[in-house]
Amino acid sequence: MLPRTEHLRSIQALLEDSPVVALVGARQVGKTTLARELARQHWAPTHLFDLESSTDLTRLGDPMLALSELEGLVVLDEVQRRPDVFPTLRVLADRRPLPARFLVLESASPELLRQSSESLAGRIAYYELPVFSLAETGPERMDQLWLRGGFPASFTARSDAGSYRWRRDFVSTFLERDIARLGITIPAATLERFWSMLAHYHAQVWNGSELARAFGVSHHTVRRYLDALEATFMVRSLKPWSANLGKRQVKSPKVYVRDSGLLHRLLDIDSRERLERHPKVSASWEGFILENAIRALGVEDRQCYFWAAHSGAEIDLIVNRGGRLRGLEVKRTSSPAVTRSMRNAAEDLQLERLDVIHAGEETFPLAKGIRAVAARRILEDLP
Repeated sequence: MLPRTEHLRSIQALLEDSPVVALVGARQVGKTTLARELARQHWAPTHLFDLESSTDLTRLGDPMLALSELEGLVVLDEVQRRPDVFPTLRVLADRRPLPARFLVLESASPELLRQSSESLAGRIAYYELPVFSLAETGPERMDQLWLRGGFPASFTARSDAGSYRWRRDFVSTFLERDIARLGITIPAATLERFWSMLAHYHAQVWNGSELARAFGVSHHTVRRYLDALEATFMVRSLKPWSANLGKRQVKSPKVYVRDSGLLHRLLDIDSRERLERHPKVSASWEGFILENAIRALGVEDRQCYFWAAHSGAEIDLIVNRGGRLRGLEVKRTSSPAVTRSMRNAAEDLQLERLDVIHAGEETFPLAKGIRAVAARRILEDLP
């Protein structure tokens, strides 16, 4: 397992400031492993409740009785299975002095997130644990990370074939078991068909009406399917940026399967050779680079947009930092060049800078305010 030192430090800092920290993220992303490592390195004593265990569920039959006498760090894994524990945590978080801090691990049930934020307002901090990024694997393993994706078991598998089998089983388990446990009532077969279809729209603007016609349902229904995959960290919807321009601008989000390895599983791509020959190879690379660029910049999802005009001009990623805009374009080429569309977009949107992330080896200026940034150097050159 690769060390996840920065995440450990961030969670430790949150625990020092907040009585309750919610560690959220997709299933199998490594939340439990990270919580155990945090407990081993920083906390004593530690008490772990795994709420997928019938024994631990029984122990929490009376949450106040089970938790009130504990000291140190208390970890509640898969806490969405017992949402009634949150009112108890609110009472325990208000004690002074605090004998215990609570780390709750959630797999992104929307109902749970609403309940926890309501009952623990002002007492809880959230931290999202993502899949592995280039910062953790190193740029020298970029091709492996792109093909396999960043789920720990997939990335560290002994072979590409073993990684693909893990992702195949993950998708099946997620759809057949995990979705229902998270309180989402969409049938597994329906969501699998939608997710597979969505993979073919990866890196495209959301067209709910077209997908609704394919399913024979309303666009509100397919939007509910999309919301379910967003809430479980499987899909990213990049919001459109709207500028005060005399141009018709796209107002629908752009949709990506967040993990490139799962995208390749949904597209039946099991090797680098098949990936290179697939018609979605450029779209796959775009999504992979954007996810890593967002991580490298250290920005939140709410700060990330894309921009497009109906005339065809487009910027893949707009980052808004306090009203100061920065643009990123992704080009799977080793010889990037400035286009008229780039110049116009940079001028129209008044971008502070536009970076063109490319597949070559060097970072260099292209024009005033526009740089070519090598994908393998985004950790050093992008921030």
